[in-house]
Amino acid sequence: MEPSTLETVLTAVAAGRLTVAEALDRLKPPEVRWDHDRRRRRGFSETVLGTGKTFDQVLEAVETARERPVLVTRVDPAWGPELERRVPDAVHHPVARAVTVGPLPPVRTGPPVAIVTAGTADRPVAEEARLTLRVAGIPTEVVYDVGVAGIHRLFGVLDTLRRARVVICIAGMEGALPGVVAALLAVPVIGVPTSVGLGAHAGGFAPLLTMLNSCAEGLAVVNIDNGFGAARLAQLIWQTAAPPEEA
Repeated sequence: MEPSTLETVLTAVAAGRLTVAEALDRLKPPEVRWDHDRRRRRGFSETVLGTGKTFDQVLEAVETARERPVLVTRVDPAWGPELERRVPDAVHHPVARAVTVGPLPPVRTGPPVAIVTAGTADRPVAEEARLTLRVAGIPTEVVYDVGVAGIHRLFGVLDTLRRARVVICIAGMEGALPGVVAALLAVPVIGVPTSVGLGAHAGGFAPLLTMLNSCAEGLAVVNIDNGFGAARLAQLIWQTAAPPEEA
């Protein structure tokens, strides 16, 4: 707890503006335990996962965060506007299913992280990845809807992908696109299977297994729908590969 907070509460008790019970309530440790050293260790601060939390827990996490910007992922659609109303500088990003709080940093110079999707239905995962990278100041370029069902569309954007330092490739259905992209490029590719598909697709396990079994070199795979995890891995690769003037 900050000394200034303790002083404020004790002064209020001494002046009769707070009861002892009210003071104890204000001074109890927060439920959120922030890892304040993570930015030094990993290059990015903690993010609040909205899934599995109540609105009040998410609100407390945002309000107790020392660093800005704060990223809240997997936000209930009804919570976004309420967080915007109650938290200064909060911005709801509905497609990414996320909320940011505080000003975003300048975008760094250097080749972008390219984010490519097989279909339009994969866009929420792509936008989660894009927003995560934007919060970190990493440049991005997004290409939607170039899946293998119309593979000629991929060939039309290869120059864009070749300019990237890292590529995040997102696909549902059979999940073939990341292996194809990795086979055509000379940069790391991160595959993200999505839960977009039918029947034997099994909620994303079919594309997950396809990507894990790809014979293309240089392809890493994250969990189903994990645009955030793909973005953090891409950020670490981007930062590690950046020359000193870009880092």
